Amino acid sequence: MEINGFYSVRRMIFLGTFFVLFAAAIVAAYGTRMLGPRPDPATPTLSAERGSILDRNGKILAVQTTLYNIAVTRSSIPDKKHFANLLAPVTGISEDEIFSMASSGPGDFFYLKKKISESEKTAVAAAIKQGKLHGIRLEPVLSRTYPENRLASHIIGFLGDDGTGLTGVEYSFQDILSPLSVSPAEVQDGYNVMLTIDATLQYELEKIGKETMENTDAEAVLMLAANARSGEILAYISEPAANLNQYSQSTQSQRLDRPALYAFEPGSVFKIFTIAAALDLGVIQDSDLFLCDGGYSLTTPRGEQIQIKCLHQHGWLTAREVIKLSCNDGTGQIVEKIPDDVFESKLRQFGFGSKTGIELPGETNGIFNRSTYWSLRSKPTIAIGQEISVSALQMVEAATAFANKGETIKLTLLSKLYSRDGTLIYSHQRKPITPVLSPEAASLMLSYMQTTSETGTGTRASVGDVPMAVKTGTAQMRNSGGTGYSDTDFISSCIGIFPADDPEIILYLAIVKPVGETYGGRIAAPVVSKAANVLIDSLGFGRGKATSVTHTGLIRIPKNKPVVLGDIIPDFSGVPKKMLTPLFERSDIIVRISGDGYVVEQSPEAGTPVEKGMTIDLVLE
Repeated sequence: MEINGFYSVRRMIFLGTFFVLFAAAIVAAYGTRMLGPRPDPATPTLSAERGSILDRNGKILAVQTTLYNIAVTRSSIPDKKHFANLLAPVTGISEDEIFSMASSGPGDFFYLKKKISESEKTAVAAAIKQGKLHGIRLEPVLSRTYPENRLASHIIGFLGDDGTGLTGVEYSFQDILSPLSVSPAEVQDGYNVMLTIDATLQYELEKIGKETMENTDAEAVLMLAANARSGEILAYISEPAANLNQYSQSTQSQRLDRPALYAFEPGSVFKIFTIAAALDLGVIQDSDLFLCDGGYSLTTPRGEQIQIKCLHQHGWLTAREVIKLSCNDGTGQIVEKIPDDVFESKLRQFGFGSKTGIELPGETNGIFNRSTYWSLRSKPTIAIGQEISVSALQMVEAATAFANKGETIKLTLLSKLYSRDGTLIYSHQRKPITPVLSPEAASLMLSYMQTTSETGTGTRASVGDVPMAVKTGTAQMRNSGGTGYSDTDFISSCIGIFPADDPEIILYLAIVKPVGETYGGRIAAPVVSKAANVLIDSLGFGRGKATSVTHTGLIRIPKNKPVVLGDIIPDFSGVPKKMLTPLFERSDIIVRISGDGYVVEQSPEAGTPVEKGMTIDLVLE
């Protein structure tokens, strides 16, 4: 039977059968997708590179590297035993543990292992391919390698698992090292950060810091070396320190950035700011005399007596001698001449009570109460470096005033910023903060401190042939309960500014809780001398004992001729030993030679008349 010429029963049956089969195929395809292993998500790609961190000479201190997380989706694993069997050898995780993690846990997604290396990633990828494993993918993550391990670790800082900085410059320069992208099409690589520190100096001074901790059994050592004119920090020491490549295994003490975060009472080093303030304010003169009878005392209108002990009865002293001998009594008498609010204002101009603004997170303000809250003994106590807490950074920044005709200079750790292609983006420029002293007061204080290094409490900080301006300090630490001072816990410190006649370097050291000897002049000053010698030699400063000559670069080599001795002694410098033979033939003089090679020293000097029976000493090398 036909309905019409086109529609027929045969055709209707054919079309019906086709549609049924087509629908069945679609259902089967969807079923397979639903019940079969889920396809692995696409592996994300890295589109931006985090900038490197370098020292002032371009030495790499932190550089980006790519590590991988092994990400797993449980429901996409068809055979968990097979999965565990293949991955155990290449991950270092036991087969049972992998099977347990793949079988159950919170949620459907988990990380089998995080931050595996490129070689581990290659082995895992091979296992995935060989076993045709599903439900596993290798997630690239940005990470860091720190080639110098613990060097300058408190400055450099550390990255978290999400690739963002947690401490140090890695944290404070996060948006510079790894700029935020507005859109996937506008991804920008990070800038390279060049620090002001010199890695070689940092290494040498860290070594001295560690030796100091060991020699004194101290809890910690802080040391800063800064360019006195530019404010650039050349070395930044905080011991103990963490290895950045093993940061998770470090202790809290190793992670603590003490120069920036640790506030402490500075002790007698602080007297340089007190006396300088008095000189600048004109309340004392260089020639004024103060009588030290063994302690400073003050009787209040109500009959209360304030007493601050001095180590000795120094007798009559000038302000120079107050600094030289670190006299508490003299300092108390001097600061008594300054009104409370004026003294507070002057110390705040130096920067005490405020952050320096260094490029590190969490910097302390220190503790410096307003003068309206001072007790009757606060001013003389603050004047000698107690009842005020400072940071090592504040001490160094305040000291820049002495090196810059009374003007403080902002400290910095940032030297330059470069783009990925090497374009210079930023270069540090010297940043004056505020004039706090007259040039005359600043120069006079340097002179006082130089006397201290030559004949006062800071002689052990002297290097001998480069003039040093020095002040030492020993501060009792407060008891852990917050009331009173400890009889056993001290901070021993020393500051050195050199060369004293034309300052280039400020070096500050604090030793926290040394055991045994505690006086700064005895244990801190020698360390400053040792560190200063390293700085002087590394930076090429002229030394008083060194011979400085100018030279054209042209070396003339004369023909060797035997020495002829006439009426005066010639200059024997550079004469080889074999050319000195004629001298031994003389019976009227005695010649003594030590060493081999060429003459480097002689006595008497050239030009001395030759006399019968005289002795000529020659040193050869």
